[in-house]
Amino acid sequence: MAFQYLNNRPLDEARSQYLALLLEAGFAPRTETIPVPAAGGRTTAGAVYARICAPHYPACAMDGIAVTAADTFGASDTTPVSLTPEQYAVVDTGDPLPEGRDAVIMVEEVVFADGRAVIRQAAAPWQHVRQIGEDICAGEMILAGHTAISPAAIGAMLAAGVLEVKVLARPVVGIIPTGDEVVPPTAAPGPGDVMEFNSSIFSAMLHQWGAEPRVYPIVPDREEAIRAALEQALEQCDMVLLNAGSSAGREDYASAVIGQVGEVFCHGLAIQPGKPAILGRQGGKPILGVPGYPVSGIIVIEQLLHPLVDLWLGRETELPAQAQAVLSRRVVSSLKYQEFVRVRLGRVGGCLVAAPLARGSGMVSSFMKADGILEIPQGSEGLEAGTEVSVRLLRPARDLEHTLVTIGSHDPLLDELADLLHQADPSAYMSSSHVGSMGGLMAIRRRETHMAGCHLLNEADGTYNTAILEKQFPKGGVYQVECVGRTQGLMVAPGNPLDLTGFRDISRPGIRYVNRQKGSGTRILADYLCRKEGVDPAGVYGYDREEFTHTAVAAQIAGGTADAGMGILSAAKIYGLDFLPVCVEQYDLIIPDYAWDAPVVRQVLGILASPAFRDRLEKLGGYTLDQPGRVRRVY
Repeated sequence: MAFQYLNNRPLDEARSQYLALLLEAGFAPRTETIPVPAAGGRTTAGAVYARICAPHYPACAMDGIAVTAADTFGASDTTPVSLTPEQYAVVDTGDPLPEGRDAVIMVEEVVFADGRAVIRQAAAPWQHVRQIGEDICAGEMILAGHTAISPAAIGAMLAAGVLEVKVLARPVVGIIPTGDEVVPPTAAPGPGDVMEFNSSIFSAMLHQWGAEPRVYPIVPDREEAIRAALEQALEQCDMVLLNAGSSAGREDYASAVIGQVGEVFCHGLAIQPGKPAILGRQGGKPILGVPGYPVSGIIVIEQLLHPLVDLWLGRETELPAQAQAVLSRRVVSSLKYQEFVRVRLGRVGGCLVAAPLARGSGMVSSFMKADGILEIPQGSEGLEAGTEVSVRLLRPARDLEHTLVTIGSHDPLLDELADLLHQADPSAYMSSSHVGSMGGLMAIRRRETHMAGCHLLNEADGTYNTAILEKQFPKGGVYQVECVGRTQGLMVAPGNPLDLTGFRDISRPGIRYVNRQKGSGTRILADYLCRKEGVDPAGVYGYDREEFTHTAVAAQIAGGTADAGMGILSAAKIYGLDFLPVCVEQYDLIIPDYAWDAPVVRQVLGILASPAFRDRLEKLGGYTLDQPGRVRRVY
């Protein structure tokens, strides 16, 4: 089968036409009647009217005495009035007003003496008395249709004698996961097993939107099985998500099956991620074919299912909060698609900076880390670094004001710092982007980060960072904050089955190497070791294979796709790898003048010298701490 999408429709056009088609075909919510106490947060199906008045009797509004107002006329400080027991009745708030009485005097204004009630101020008729229907009159509309039911509305309905209310039923959305390789989540997946967690992501999103997810068992890649599952879900649900099989591969049956049970309106959207999406229906019942990659699926259901849920529940789709930010590095885009780019955000020197995250459709962690979404319109080749962009916020804007932006060399200790920072101050966060030591220094020069992790070797004397800082910042303006010494070495498979003895062995025939990206301190160290050991990088299999973190390198070795790679001891320990030490290098945090006095920076400097930070690093292993937090200013 040729790889081909039926359409490449712009998102806005496809969405509006799809919604119109569904409405024309009878897309409409179900209703249900539920007890009022259980109706909080639900939406009324129609107007709600009071059955009785509230209050439904003349009620005393204060603790005190009920009187006939005329009996109190003339009372003053100089001429108090003394009421006999026959002229008053002691009452509490909420009591019915006794027959023949028309006012209540607060107990604080009454003096009781010898059975009489002495007052020094006359009562006005109907003072402190709640009249029938003062709050609600029988027959009045309490709530309009398609109105969210608040806690106060629950009280109003009950006070007005409304014990049950007709509401819009939460739409039931069926989720059908498919795929021969798909398995339930497990801590020990086998080779080729793809864990099915999309349905859990989608279910959580649906709950947030007010829908009820119904997840069906995993269906194998057989056309008849997928069709049977889809027919069952269409009988039981109001909307259906068919997850995976929406592309055009030899086992992608979603489009064909949707066409068999209903109609395919559109297959293929001009968006990335999410281009293989299918918009289908059975009558007025929506069927969405959702790509299997999690990021693609999240984008598709946000853009297409969320508006359907809002339409069902009679509410206007809320416009997301937007913020203006400066793009930290260039983003290349295809002219064919509208692209959704995940970004991390933080305010640096009064400017909100957007750092693009990894863009793979399968990288669900990038959505977890993202602070916002940058939309690049169809027809654009991308955006240059420094461009001011509008970003859709995924976090409250106030959080971004207290976010420490870190761009530079990766180390697991940054995650430990971030955790300690947030525990010490729940309003403070850290946003880390791993672009290598040189990338971090360039970010400082562009005023895009609060600090940068750095471990750049000076081959002339074996020192770290100082020489390159003086070269990159000849006029000064940065602080070199000592962080840790860390052991760098060659990570190899457990037991060192290939019997590697040192860095030079990466050039042995049959050895698969995995490297760090150009500009990272570890890559610079590896290049230096190649020259020192007489290793020709061109002769090393995999020397141009790049990963962006120490843990990513370790993961390749642990997964069996590489035999060796340079990294730090703590990363090797995480994955249970053997480790051949090469050197102890200095890993510092470089902080520019413009960020030095930022509160979150000062908090991190305090954490560096704390026993808690030292304990964390001892558990990770492979670090030495001399005087963490010791500062050298580059002039």
